[in-house]
Order: sequence, then C-alpha cells, then structure tokens
Amino acid sequence: MLNPQIELEKMLSTQIHDALHGGIIRSILEKSSIDQGSDYWKNTMEGHSFKVEKRLMSHLYDLFYEVKDRLGFVGDIEFYITGDASVNAFAVASTKEGVPNIINVNSGLIDLMTDDELRFVIGHEIGHLMNKDTQLLNLIYFVFPHNTTPPLVLQYKIRLWQQLSELVADRYGYMAIPDLGVCVSAFIKIASGLDFSKIDMKMDVFIEENLKHLEYFKTGQGLSHGTHPVNPVRVQSLNLFATCRTDEELNEKMDEVIQILLKLRNTELDFYTGAFIASAGLLVASADDEITDKEVEHILSNLSSFYMFPRKFLDDMCKENVEEVFIEAVQKIMEINPGMREGLYQYMIGLVLADRMFNEKEVEFLFMIGENIFGYTKKEIADNLASAIQANFVPSFESLC
Repeated sequence: MLNPQIELEKMLSTQIHDALHGGIIRSILEKSSIDQGSDYWKNTMEGHSFKVEKRLMSHLYDLFYEVKDRLGFVGDIEFYITGDASVNAFAVASTKEGVPNIINVNSGLIDLMTDDELRFVIGHEIGHLMNKDTQLLNLIYFVFPHNTTPPLVLQYKIRLWQQLSELVADRYGYMAIPDLGVCVSAFIKIASGLDFSKIDMKMDVFIEENLKHLEYFKTGQGLSHGTHPVNPVRVQSLNLFATCRTDEELNEKMDEVIQILLKLRNTELDFYTGAFIASAGLLVASADDEITDKEVEHILSNLSSFYMFPRKFLDDMCKENVEEVFIEAVQKIMEINPGMREGLYQYMIGLVLADRMFNEKEVEFLFMIGENIFGYTKKEIADNLASAIQANFVPSFESLC
C-alpha cells in the first residue's frame, strides 16, 4: 500500500502549528479550565444522538470497528448516528485524557450508502483522527475564535492545508476499502445526494469524464476556494492513489493536481498585478541601496493576495531582470485597466513610507518613475507624496532616540 501522506500537507501543518505556537498554547490549555470542545461534543452526542452500541446496532458496530482495526487506529472512538437528512459525517478529536474521540454519521448518509461505501466514509473520518487534523483545527479555532480573522496569508495557508488534509483522509478511506469504484461512488453520493439505484451510473465513464472537468481547472479557468477541494481534484487524487504503483509515481502525478489548489487568482490582470507588486517593491526598496525588513514585509503582505507562497515568488523575482518585469507589468495593467494607475503609484509611495524613513534617493526615484512610467507631472507627484506623508507617515522610534 502506498504512503497516504502528502508532503506539502505535513509541511503546512507544521508551519501553521509552529506559527500559532501550538506546543505552548496546548500546554497552557492543559493547565486551564477552558473547555476545548471534547466535553461539549460528548454531551451533545449523548443527549441528542444514538450511540452505536454492540447490543443496539450490532451490524453497524461491527462494520465501524472493523474499519478502525483495519486502519490500526490506536485510541478510543465512540460512534454516533444523528437524525439529520444531510449526507455528512465528522470526527472530533479528544482533547482531554479519558474522553474518547467521536465520529458522528448523519442518518441521511446511512440511508444512502452501501456497507462498503460506509467503510470508505468511516475510514475517511478515522483518517482525520490519525492525521491529527482535528487537533490542529482546535488550535486554529482557539487562537482565532468566531468573528475573528487570521492574516490573509495565514488564511490561505489554512485553506490549502484543509484541502490537502481532505485528500489524505480520502486515502485512508481507500485503505479501509481498496476499491476505487466503491470509494468514488461514496464520494459522488456525498457530493450529489443521488441514489445510484435510480440512475444508470457507469463508473469507468465517470472517471474518464472527470479528467475533462479537471482540465478546466488545470488551464487556469477554475479556482478551488472552499475548505474541501473541488470534486474533480478529489476524484483524480483517489484515482491516482488507487492506480499508481510507487510513491514516487504518485507524488509526481499529484504535483500537477495540487497546482490547482495553489492558485489564488486566474486572470491576466491578476498575473501582471502580482508581477508589479514584486518588481515595483524591489525597485523602490532598493532605491536607497538598503532593503529593510519592514519594506520586505510590506511587499509580502501585498503579494499574499495573489500567491500562496509569496516569499518564494519574491525570491524568484530577484533572479529576473526586475526593471524589465516592472515596465512590462505596468504597460499590461494600463492596457487592461487604466483606472489602476493611481493605486499602483500609491503602492510605491506606501512602500517608501513602510519603514517610517525616507530619503532623497527614494523621493527622486518616485519622481522619475511617476513622470516616465505613469505620466504624472511633477506637481501631481508632489501632491501625491505630500498627501501620503500627511496621512500615513509616523517617525520611527529609532530616529527619536
């Protein structure tokens, strides 16, 4: 059996955990009286759902625990069924010693699935527990509770991690019932709510057609912006896990699929705007022969709206002819949307003020670019600079000491 892990998912999981100081926070919470969710879900399930007991539901009990044993999950899991017509299931990781993990399956899913399809679903949910996805989600929700918003670059990293963790969980589902047709049919039922006994579904044709839908996203027309990957990505990911012979082959073919999840924007204007932010940022920041951390942070903050990994894009830009990239980006943007001229120039002014210091070289550079590239008069440039300084400039603490 191939390795169910995805390297990028593990890297993102570690990066997010470390950025949120997960080890320290978990240590604090263990000593605190704050409820981390386990008690809430245990109380909710016990009070409003049916626990899958051997004497009460022997068939489902045996099926669920068979999957647990097959995947080699170590730890207690309590399974519940909730009266809910939506075709869904979820896992809740234990956050306290003595409190079991929980997997809930809605009655709508039980009604729609065959036994083997249920094995895929339960395997998927146990996969989330084995991959420790719910623990990381608990940390994220603690640091950023309801009605609070993480920084944009962190939002994108969390979303990409969630999408990849779903692909990993799908692989555990396949390991629970290694039959591609069964796994894909379970997934289609969850996505569509369709009962296959009422339609003529040909699985081989579906997988073939799925490649055509996948091509739409590969060619840059579609985006995957949910916490779960778009359906064509999930189906193809399962297909590759089932058909590839080695981890090396799987990883190589998955790279192309994962590229779809990395895209944040998909228009020509987006492409040139990102190139402008990086190239203009480097030119302005280096105008005084010294690029400060504050200036780099300002560039990366703006790039984070366009690229999942803005630091890598900026590092790659440093290897290009930055001035040529800048000139082409401005020309293309002005052709597509001339109304962006003021915003582009204001970004460059903002970068000069980002480190709370500016000198004659930087000001001279802004005048030169403003006249030669953006077509402003000296008076218009001076007015823009004066307004920006008055509105945004605060001297650095260092300059006052």
